[in-house]
Amino acid sequence: MSNNITLKRGLDIPISGEAAQKIKKAVVPDVVAVKPTDFRGLLPKLLVKEGDSVLAGTPVLADKLSPGIVFSSPVSGTVQAVVRGEKRKLLEIRIKADETQKYVDFGIQKVKDLTADQIKEALMKSGLWPALVQRPYGVLANPDIRPKAIFVSAFSTAPLAADIDYALRDEFDNIQTAVNALAKLTDGGIHVSFNSVNYNGTPFHKLENVIQHTFTGKHPAGNVGIQIHHISPIRKGETVWTVSPLMLAAIGKLFNTGKYDMTRRIAVTGPKAVDPCYVTALPGMAMADIKEFYDNSARDIRFISGDVLTGTNVGEDGFLGFYDSQVTLIKEGREHEMLGWAKPFRSNLFSASRTYFSWLTPNRRYDMDTNLHGGVRAFLMNDVYGKVLPMDIFPVYLTKACIAGDIDKMEKYGIYEVLEEDLALCEYVCPSKIDIQAIISDGISLMMKEME
Repeated sequence: MSNNITLKRGLDIPISGEAAQKIKKAVVPDVVAVKPTDFRGLLPKLLVKEGDSVLAGTPVLADKLSPGIVFSSPVSGTVQAVVRGEKRKLLEIRIKADETQKYVDFGIQKVKDLTADQIKEALMKSGLWPALVQRPYGVLANPDIRPKAIFVSAFSTAPLAADIDYALRDEFDNIQTAVNALAKLTDGGIHVSFNSVNYNGTPFHKLENVIQHTFTGKHPAGNVGIQIHHISPIRKGETVWTVSPLMLAAIGKLFNTGKYDMTRRIAVTGPKAVDPCYVTALPGMAMADIKEFYDNSARDIRFISGDVLTGTNVGEDGFLGFYDSQVTLIKEGREHEMLGWAKPFRSNLFSASRTYFSWLTPNRRYDMDTNLHGGVRAFLMNDVYGKVLPMDIFPVYLTKACIAGDIDKMEKYGIYEVLEEDLALCEYVCPSKIDIQAIISDGISLMMKEME
């Protein structure tokens, strides 16, 4: 076991609706969606048209900037619709699934006999290259470079996150295969981080050909960006790749079975979820496929693909994101509370700053909603963000630099090390209700544009 890294800053949000470790159903999709919007920096090129027949693993999109990177259909079926938005922006490719699934046969391959170039070719041809995310900026990995290292977080501390040990308990061999394959793509090794509380209980601590680390602390200790910061910070000119255990399982199945198999266990969670638990599903799953888990007759549910801090509000007619293993159902907070700021005895609300008395009941879970409990105000100069961000950067200065579009200061204050998810807690505790994640996103977009 490696030495433990203890993080003293952070915050666990006590929201109700954790998924019980049981599988209630296997979703048989009617329609799935491939969404270009799931991938930062992608300039999509459509490879299919309405009415085309596809197999699971058939490319439906390509990246115009790197044509070898393709995005494949997770099901076999017929292209039902190509959905576009403003200025004909490509939003979704909807595919009506066949009753019996058929797969493109990519062939079983022994990783030990493959070169790095052959592994890249297999991942790109199958549509699994997008599983690799490149930092800085969180874009699709560039196949023409060799990263400093590859990082994997083997646990998640996000609110109501799917339990990785449970969700992937049958995937150890596939994950080991994927690790062996990706290890050939970098000289810095595969760094896997574990929760020190459960290190001996997770089967993945037996993974070979990896460099292990353990972390102790509250959220965002499970964020791979936080882990990279404490293991090997990203400097200007350096590049690292990250990949989730979920994607490692899919990569391993590609080499072990020859199939593009994106089947995964999804945690259905949140205060508005009925009997929160797990389902077996695919990326692009429609929210309507889990309708037995909610009652939206009052039209008061927000459907989030992902967790409440960083997930995407997809709506009742939306679809699960490519990287997501969780759906969160939470109440839309539309009620206005008169003089709420003047009511200290609010036992039904959680406070991160001891404004209320929630700190006296640390094990309680709250039926949280989307209410901001206040309006946007002038940006405050304070130490609130630093109390929940376990990184040696100045989040207030970084955020101001992004607002000002000052590239030099963005570099100085750590833009290379962060993605939106890393500062999500700063947004949650912000007294001024500032949309910090959107500001960081704009800053990253500016950096990408200026560095082209």
